[in-house]
Amino acid sequence: MTKIKYYFKIIIIICSLISGLLYLVKQPQTEQSPQHKSTKLNERYYQTKLCTKLHGVVEYRLKDKTRVDCLTDEYAIEVDWGKKWAESIGQSLYYADMTNKKPAVGLIIGHNDDKYLKRLKRIADKYDIKIYKIEKE
Repeated sequence: MTKIKYYFKIIIIICSLISGLLYLVKQPQTEQSPQHKSTKLNERYYQTKLCTKLHGVVEYRLKDKTRVDCLTDEYAIEVDWGKKWAESIGQSLYYADMTNKKPAVGLIIGHNDDKYLKRLKRIADKYDIKIYKIEKE
């Protein structure tokens, strides 16, 4: 009976390893294929794209363990989806305060997200928050 349990555990471990490897093999294809419209890109893709363009540091870690999506010489940038425009304001202001940088939001928007950009602009103009418009691919 113990040999059966032993072999059963071995089979479960092997299946888990294979499953994990298949996940890792498939994962880069999603992030590296922006030319395919059917591919859903995640926030990290847009964050890295913007931060690389601005020569910033991606996922800059603060003392309190929170992370600035992109930290440049001038800005602390929160990158988020259009519908999370309000949330991005608070995070950008907090990160700017913690880093002594200016606040900025990188808003990821598609063709139906103009309402979110308008809402963000209204507050950003009032509180001097820079906006980076990121077109959804």
